Amino acid sequence: MSTASASSQQPVQEASSTPKSAQIDLSNFIFPEPLSIPTVTIEFCDRTELLLTFPPPILGAVTLIPRNSEETAGRFRVWLSVDSNPPHLLWDRKLEGGFPELKVLVRLFGIAR
Repeated sequence: MSTASASSQQPVQEASSTPKSAQIDLSNFIFPEPLSIPTVTIEFCDRTELLLTFPPPILGAVTLIPRNSEETAGRFRVWLSVDSNPPHLLWDRKLEGGFPELKVLVRLFGIAR
């Protein structure tokens, strides 16, 4: 595992047919605040229905927590945590019989807030 930061890496080199202005400069990428445990951080565009409907700071983060045990096999749950209140279960794949559509999560998120 490399511990080099994005700022110490060389910029990604594009194919020679790509205009210089379209090249990606990794030195402009800023890594989010690190956590005290091993993590994978995924930055993404906030132009999704959920984040457009509830933009930051209304919704501050989307967190993925991998589970690897017999007890959690096939689990897909969506929780909403607001302030110091206990987390609220919005969706459970096994209880609901499948994965939620985004419009359903948006509706549930709005009701639970």
